[in-house]
Amino acid sequence: MNINVSANESANHAALASQLPLDTDVQVAPLGGLLKRALDVSIASLALIWFSPLFLLVALLIKLTDRGPVLYRHMRVGHGGQLFPCLKFRTMVVNSDEVLRRHLQTSPDAAREWAATRKLKDDPRITSVGAVLRRLSLDELPQLINILRGQMSIVGPRPVVFDELALYGQDAGYYLRSRPGLTGAWQINGRNDVSYGERVAFDRDYVEHWSLWTDLVIIAKTVPAVVVAKGTY
Repeated sequence: MNINVSANESANHAALASQLPLDTDVQVAPLGGLLKRALDVSIASLALIWFSPLFLLVALLIKLTDRGPVLYRHMRVGHGGQLFPCLKFRTMVVNSDEVLRRHLQTSPDAAREWAATRKLKDDPRITSVGAVLRRLSLDELPQLINILRGQMSIVGPRPVVFDELALYGQDAGYYLRSRPGLTGAWQINGRNDVSYGERVAFDRDYVEHWSLWTDLVIIAKTVPAVVVAKGTY
């Protein structure tokens, strides 16, 4: 799957980025500096090698069951408001935007849930293979590539879309000071079972009190959190 961004997409995303609530503080180096970046590159490189057979297996399953593209690219907000194509294994039907639009139009409860959390517990877009990938968090493994590109970090706030950043309110600046993370405080504290306000509070506290030790603790706690799969859908 081609994961490059077209000229038209780049122009649209640049226009969106110009509307982000930036300030001079987020123009400095990302949270953690070179130390955190070195940890990111080391872990991501080893993980890509270790999980390469799993990558091939997942790609094969997606192709055999759905025949659509293996990877899904969606623009997310990164450090300082820079938009980047966040990679995932595709877990939804190809026409997912249209399916979501129809579902929200016909289900007021779903529309309220989506407005509050940007998530749906009963999501009609998810494929059978996608449901398993999401439960085990395997759909997010391609973000190791984003990490090597310098667009994400191993630990940080989960990447959000442009419209979702408004839910951070005055705390948006905390999100923008860090590279988005493959895992983070939200993942080890209930994930989708916590409110969005609690998620924002986790991200703010992480940025305010960051240390390399904090990252190592979150990484260690992520493994049992993924195994239990609490709050994943």
